[in-house]
Amino acid sequence: MKMYYPVVVFLLLLGFSVSAQQNQQGASVIATADSYTYVPPLANRMGELTPSKVKGEAKDSRSYRWKRGVVPGKGLQEDVLSKYPHPLEQKVPGKAPDLVFTTAFSGSSPTDPSIAIGPDHIFAVFNTGFAIYDKDGVELVGQTNPNPAIFPSSGCCDLTVSYDPVATSASNPNPGRWVVSFLGGGAQIAVSDGPDPVTSGWNVYNINTINDYQKLSVWSDGYYVTDQSSGNRVYAMERQAMLDGEPAGNVSIQGFQLPNFNNQGFASVQVLNVSDNQYPGPGNATVVFFQDDAYPGQTDDSIKFWDLDVDFDTPGNSTISAPQEVIVSPFTSIFDGTSFANLTQPNGGADIDALQGIIMNQAQYKKFPNYNSCIFNHVIDVDPSSGEQAAIRWYEFRQIDDGQPWTLFQEGTFASGDGTHYWHGSMIMDNQGNIGMGFTAMSNAATGNGTSDSFVSSYYTGRLSTDPIGTMTIAPQLIFQGLANIPNLRYGDYSKIDIDPTDYQTMCFVNEVMQPQRSNVCGCFKIAPDFDNDVGIVDITAPVDGDLSSPQDITVTIRNFGILDATNIPVNFSIDAGTPVSETFTGTISSGMTASYTFTAQGDFSIEGQTYSITASTDYAIDENNANDSFTKEVTHVFAADIGATEITSPTSGEGLGLEDITITIENFGTADQTGFDVFYSIDGGAPVVENIGGDVVTAGGTFSYTFTTPADFSTEGQYEIVAGTQLTDDSVTANDNTSLTIESFSCSSLLNDTSQTVGPNAGDITVSTITVTDDLTVSDVNVTLNIDHTWVSDLEIKLVGPDNTEVILVSGEGGDGDDFINTTFDDEAATSIAGQSAPFTGSFQPQESLSAFDGLMAAGDWDLVITDNANQDGGQLNDWTLEICGVELLSNPNFDFPDGSELVVIDQGNDQFKLSLPTTSVTNTLLLTVVDMTGRILTTFPLDNETGQGYQYVLDMSYVSSGVYIVRLGDDHYGSVKRIIVK
Repeated sequence: MKMYYPVVVFLLLLGFSVSAQQNQQGASVIATADSYTYVPPLANRMGELTPSKVKGEAKDSRSYRWKRGVVPGKGLQEDVLSKYPHPLEQKVPGKAPDLVFTTAFSGSSPTDPSIAIGPDHIFAVFNTGFAIYDKDGVELVGQTNPNPAIFPSSGCCDLTVSYDPVATSASNPNPGRWVVSFLGGGAQIAVSDGPDPVTSGWNVYNINTINDYQKLSVWSDGYYVTDQSSGNRVYAMERQAMLDGEPAGNVSIQGFQLPNFNNQGFASVQVLNVSDNQYPGPGNATVVFFQDDAYPGQTDDSIKFWDLDVDFDTPGNSTISAPQEVIVSPFTSIFDGTSFANLTQPNGGADIDALQGIIMNQAQYKKFPNYNSCIFNHVIDVDPSSGEQAAIRWYEFRQIDDGQPWTLFQEGTFASGDGTHYWHGSMIMDNQGNIGMGFTAMSNAATGNGTSDSFVSSYYTGRLSTDPIGTMTIAPQLIFQGLANIPNLRYGDYSKIDIDPTDYQTMCFVNEVMQPQRSNVCGCFKIAPDFDNDVGIVDITAPVDGDLSSPQDITVTIRNFGILDATNIPVNFSIDAGTPVSETFTGTISSGMTASYTFTAQGDFSIEGQTYSITASTDYAIDENNANDSFTKEVTHVFAADIGATEITSPTSGEGLGLEDITITIENFGTADQTGFDVFYSIDGGAPVVENIGGDVVTAGGTFSYTFTTPADFSTEGQYEIVAGTQLTDDSVTANDNTSLTIESFSCSSLLNDTSQTVGPNAGDITVSTITVTDDLTVSDVNVTLNIDHTWVSDLEIKLVGPDNTEVILVSGEGGDGDDFINTTFDDEAATSIAGQSAPFTGSFQPQESLSAFDGLMAAGDWDLVITDNANQDGGQLNDWTLEICGVELLSNPNFDFPDGSELVVIDQGNDQFKLSLPTTSVTNTLLLTVVDMTGRILTTFPLDNETGQGYQYVLDMSYVSSGVYIVRLGDDHYGSVKRIIVK
C-alpha cells in the first residue's frame, strides 16, 4: 500500500528545464485527497433522497471572471473555411433522432447540461441536480439533489458525469464505473463501485484546491480535472486508488500549471477524454487549448498541446511538457470585446453568451490501430464586423503513437449560409471514425438573418470518415425546437455528446432549450450506416444559374449510405415535375462514398428569366431506406440584360458637410457585358441628376464603382434621403435598379465672443478672450474665425488654448507688413496654408499647427484665444472671434468624478503602447475599460480589477489600429474618467 503525506508542495517556477528534460516542469501541487466518504447505493435510500434545488443563478465564477485582454484591431479576419465550403458541406440529409426526451427542468441559470451513457443507463446531470434514465428515456431516479444523495458535503453546482467502461476495482471485477463531479468546498469527485448507478455505492473524495468551472476527463491512469480560476491548473487524480476506495491519504492528487499559456483572463482548457474502451498506455495525457492572435503577445491563431506524464508512485517524477503549438487557419474568437452578452435573441430577447474562450465539452480521444485521433471545437465569429455570426471551428488532430507530436489532419468551420448562429458544440467519434456533433442554433436577430422566430434550439450534424476532409456533410438535423427566449445572458456553459458503449455508434446529445421553461433535452442518433443497401442523390452540381439558352447537362452526386457496395443504380431526373428521364449509373460506390454522374439526356432551360425546379432520384430496387433517395434544386436562366445600383458608398453622415461626391456601386446581374448606360441620383425626391458612364464596361457578374461628376449639396443641417440607380435600355429586371441611403448632416456649435479688446501696443502684451462651452461632447473638429484690426500683423502670435490647456498656434509671424484679419477662418480642411501668405487675411486658411490636436478632448470648459503682440509702436483691437466646435457623444455612461478625485492617467510608452492607470483606494469594484474610435465604434471592452487596492492598471496595445484619435473610458454606472489617446 502506498502512503502519502497530506502536504502541498509549491515548486519554484523559475524557468523550464531544457535539453535532457525537454523544457518540462514538475507538479506545482503535490498532495492527497482532503477527505473520503463511502456513500451507500441510491436504491437503498430512495426514501431519503430530496428533489434537486432550484437556484436562480449559478454560483460558479464564470458569472464574474470574464475579463480577457485583447488587442483592439488585432486578429480580425474573415474565415476562409466557411467562405469557400466544399460542395457537399451540409448537403446530406440527416435522420430524425431515434429518441428525444427531457432530462431536466431547471430554474438554474444556466442549466449546465451533461450526460454519460452506460450499457443500460443514461445518467443526466444539470447545474444543481441529476436524474437517471434507462436507454429508452424512462425515468429511474427523478431529479435529485446531489447532497445528500451522492455527495454528503454541501455544494452548489457545475455537475459533470462520465462513464469509464473498462474500470474495475479490487472488490468488484465487473467493468464499468460512473464518475460524477460537483463544485462546492473545492471539487467533490464520486466514483461508483459498480456498473449500475442505482444499485452501486460511491467512493467520494474532496479536493479542496479545485475552485471553478471544473471539467473532468477519463484517461488510462487518472481522472483529470481542469480548474480555470487558479492559473488554469490541471489536476491529476489517482484513478485506480479512487476505484478501489482507498483512504484519502492514499489517493495522490497532483496539480500543474500550463507553461507558456496565454490565457488572458477566463479560459477553459480540456484534457483529452477517452471516448470508448480503447485506452492508451499510462501517461501522456494531453491538455489542449486554442490561442487567438488577438491576444497580446500572440502572433498566430493556433492550437497548443501539453503532455502530462504523471507518476502516482513517485510524484516528484511527474512532468508537464512545454506546449506544442500548431498554427491553424485564421479565426476570430472574440465577441463584443470579451463580454459575455453576445448573441441577440429574436423578438427583442436578451443577448446571450457565445461561450468564448472555451474548448467545448469534451475534447475527445480515440485510439485506432495505426494512429490516435483527437477532436474538439470552439466558437468563432465569421462576421467580425459589428454584425456577428457565431459558428463552430472544429478540428481533428492525429498522432502516430502515444506521446508523439500531434499533427493537424482536418479542420472545418461549421457555419450557416443564411447568417443563423451555430455554437455550443460537442463532438464525438464512433468506432468507424465517423464524427457526430451536437450544437445550438438560433436566428441572427442582430442582422435579420435566419428565421425571425427561431429561438435557441438543439440540432446535430456529422460526417462519415470517408467524407471530404474539413466537411460536415450532414445537414443540420433538428432535435428540439426551442419555444421561447433564454431569459438572461447566461446560457448553457457547456453541453455534451456521449456514445453508447454497447455499439460505440449510437450518440446522445444533451442541450439547454426553453420549452417554455429552462430545460435540458437529449436526442440520440447514429451517423454510421443503418442499412445494408441505401443510396440516394445528395447534390445536383449542374446546371447552375446563368445563360441556359442551349441544352444543359444534368450532373448529380450519388451517395452510398449503406454498409454494402452499391452498383448498377437506376437514376432519374425531372424538370418542373415533368416526365422523368431514367438512366443507370453502372459503376460501383463503396460504403460512405460518393460518385458523380452526368445524364446522357440534357435538359431544356431556355426561357430567359424562368426558374426551374430539378428533382433527381435513385430507384435502387434493394434500397432499404427511400427517405434519402431524392434531391431538388432550383436553377434560373438569368436575363442577359440586368444591371442595378446595389450601394451608395459616399457620402456618409458627418458634420460640416457641403458639396459632396455621390459614389455608387453598380452590379451586373445579367449574362452580357454592359456599357454606355445612364445612371442617376436624386435627393429627397427632387429632380434627378442623370449621367452616362461612357465607355466603362461592367462585365457580366461583376461590379463597378461610379462617382458622379455633379456633387450634391448637404450644407444644411438635417437628414437626406439619396436614391440612386441605373437606367439601362431594355433592362429585364427593373426591381433591382435602385438603391437608397439616408445620411445626416450634423451642424457644429458656433459660439461668438464679440467683446472688443485691445491688442498691444507694447511688445509682450498678451490679450486673452474666453468662450465657455457647456456641451459635454467629445471634440471631432474645431474651427476659429476672427476679426482683428492691427497694423503689421506679423508682429502677432495667435493661439487657441483648450479646457485641458492643449495649445495650438493658429498663426505667428506671418503676413509681412500687411494689416488686419478680416473674417479669417482657421480650418484644417482649408485648401491654403496661412504660412507664406500676405495680409490682409480674408477667407479660410490652414493654421500653422493642426487644430486636430483638440480631437478627442472633451468640449466643456473655457476656450481661450491668446494674442501676443511681439513688437512696440503699433497696436490694434480684437473685434470678435467665433469658436466652431463639432462633437459627438461617444460614451453614454456618465463621467461622474471618483470620490477621491482620481482621474485616468495615460502614459504613451512608444510603439503605440499606452499605460493606463487610475490610482484610487476609495473604489475597489470591477470597472469597465472601453475603447472607441471617433465614429463611436467600440473597439474593445473588458473589466479591470483593483487588484492591489491601490488602483487600476493596464497596458493597452493599439499597434493594430489605424492612426488617429481614440477615446478610453474607465468606470461604471457611478464613476468614470475619460481620456484620449493618439495613435501615430
